[in-house]
Amino acid sequence: MRPVLRAEGLVQRYGGFALEVGRLEVHAGEVLAVLGPSGSGKTTLLRLLAGLLRPETGWVEGGSRAYLPQTPPHLRRSVLENAAFGLLLRGVPKREALRRAAAFLGRVGLEERAHQPAHLLSGGESVRLALARTLLVEPEVLLLDEPTASLDPANAAQVEGLLREAAGEGRGVVLATHDLFQARRLAHRVLFLFLGQVVEEAPAPAFFQTPRDPRSQAFLEGRLLV
Repeated sequence: MRPVLRAEGLVQRYGGFALEVGRLEVHAGEVLAVLGPSGSGKTTLLRLLAGLLRPETGWVEGGSRAYLPQTPPHLRRSVLENAAFGLLLRGVPKREALRRAAAFLGRVGLEERAHQPAHLLSGGESVRLALARTLLVEPEVLLLDEPTASLDPANAAQVEGLLREAAGEGRGVVLATHDLFQARRLAHRVLFLFLGQVVEEAPAPAFFQTPRDPRSQAFLEGRLLV
């Protein structure tokens, strides 16, 4: 598979630890799940890959990237205007941007909320709006930090469906999640972090069925806490 994002020799201090990633590739059309206990460095890694943090050493290169934090921010405007915002920033004429955004809102189940204020959306609707705004600008890589952490099962399933579609369209998806069942459903590969260190990187079936490292096994069994 074609790499759409590469990183090498990353070192970044955070929370009393140092995140160290020797080499990492994200491929077109794959979902890479980043797993690990709280404080393991998942968010720091996503922010480095997104270019929001400059690593102390090492480098990140690749195509266009979009980062979605756990609680995505929205403008105090309508749902439609929020969805179109990324296109407007890229110079798409307003009429065309709104037309494309309106059409896309149907894919995320928000067409009936298009003219309502975005700040009135529920948590699940808010995440779906953030994904719509992101996918409309067609990034090569999606970087998501616990996107369904506070969502009910129905909204979580809709978000997961959108991520599958994104990968199916050839985008690389990097998903930090605490939900092992979600990682099993979505991931092609798993990167497991513990206290800033890459403990294991493996195809998802191998990681979940026959983890190589005792810490991976302990994590899967719920015995590894920070």
